[in-house]
Amino acid sequence: MNPIKKPKGTLDILPEESAVWQALEDKIRKAARRSGFSEIRVPTFEFTELFCRGVGDTTDVVNKEMYTFTDKDGSSLSLRPEGTAGVARAVIENGLYAGALPLKLFYLSNFFRHEKPQAGRTREFWQFGVELYGSGSPLADAEVIMLADGLFRSLGLDNITLRINSIGDGKCRPEFRRALIEYFEGHAESLCPTCKERLHKNPLRILDCKNPECKEISKGAPKTLDHLCEECGTHFEELKKCLDSCGVKYVVDPMIVRGLDYYNGTVFEFTVDSIGAQSTVCGGGRYDTLLGSIGGPDMPAVGFGMGITRLIRALEDEGKLPSPDTGADIYVASLGEAARAASFKLAQELRSAGINADYDVCARSLKAQMKYADKTGAKNVMVLGDNELAAGEAELKDLRSGEKRAAKIDARSIAEMLA
Repeated sequence: MNPIKKPKGTLDILPEESAVWQALEDKIRKAARRSGFSEIRVPTFEFTELFCRGVGDTTDVVNKEMYTFTDKDGSSLSLRPEGTAGVARAVIENGLYAGALPLKLFYLSNFFRHEKPQAGRTREFWQFGVELYGSGSPLADAEVIMLADGLFRSLGLDNITLRINSIGDGKCRPEFRRALIEYFEGHAESLCPTCKERLHKNPLRILDCKNPECKEISKGAPKTLDHLCEECGTHFEELKKCLDSCGVKYVVDPMIVRGLDYYNGTVFEFTVDSIGAQSTVCGGGRYDTLLGSIGGPDMPAVGFGMGITRLIRALEDEGKLPSPDTGADIYVASLGEAARAASFKLAQELRSAGINADYDVCARSLKAQMKYADKTGAKNVMVLGDNELAAGEAELKDLRSGEKRAAKIDARSIAEMLA
């Protein structure tokens, strides 16, 4: 019988890798909480209508990439392809918009899109995301950008670029849209089939196309910044002043438009060229009309999504991966039946005292136990035998320094020595 393998486009995150993920997630949670963001967790699947109305039914995400299925009651459900729409739904359904504002939320979750798997892109993927509701100020835009920028700097990531743009709002977007359609109609025969479909439905998406010929054509397209109304232009200039005041370097990139329909005004991306084609590690912007589009009150909002696997690749490329602390604080080795029973009892007592303790459950030789302790990264080892049990004392050896100390066979005493 052939063994069952994981589905295409998914990952097994093995124990050693998981320890790195946990260390990184711990740093992320601390960074978010320092900036006043609280964690939210939403369902893995939602009614499909939420993503059609929130993300946009002309986007590739909704049209081509969602995992959608019919529930037993006949309703259409979809695995979440991104985080913002689900969080927005939760904000409305639970009345969070009526509390203290700004409302600052973050999540660490997995998402699902049926895309072509490649380096940095999988069908199940993980993101750190933040959502700030209740402020239309450029300071709010700067707040979420500074959170991402500060996290990257705290991780020691050097080879990263912040790219910013503004795509306007309901006042100035229609004029820009007309200018785009007029321009791309002159190049319609050279556009890829997908962009030909987008031309009159959502021409802004053409600017985000990865097809080489479409990218070349887009270089001559009208620029969003040339069509901003006074309000959007002033907002963008104020955002730049905020970033300048904190010494944050950025590139104004008129090709940044983001791939989801709910964005307006400020959009931004953090990119790392060293990780290849999928270079965007973090992307976000403002989505002031999202809550209203799915049945909630009109409320300004801004946020981002950060890809965890891409962030890990970037950190790995620069040798900056967090070093997880995975080994047991102490491994209790044993010689003989009485010592084996004593090591079991001592390990349980040490764990109750807050010490990460391990012991032999395979009745192995002392040599095999010591080899296991070394392989698993144990920091200290104590060997129990008949002589040690009779004396009530054993040798505690630090496996990193080689230092040896006499220790009572007592959980409290050992815990104090290891503290």
